[in-house]
Amino acid sequence: MTSSTKNPRSGDFWTPARIGIAVIAVLTLVFIFENTQRTEIRLLVPEVTMPLWLALLGTGLIGALFGRYFVRRR
Repeated sequence: MTSSTKNPRSGDFWTPARIGIAVIAVLTLVFIFENTQRTEIRLLVPEVTMPLWLALLGTGLIGALFGRYFVRRR
């Protein structure tokens, strides 16, 4: 094995794009967990009361799933 063979774990994991995504993810989690008060949310007809962080987290997860789905379809 020569020294010119590229090892996938040689530090190439933290690219600028991945660092940016990690920073955005951490800031999103801080924002979500800072909003802990309860809020009323209308789901078409029923109205539910839940912690705001749970609603924000659920919305973020749904958005991430849709984003991943549409990116993979291209």
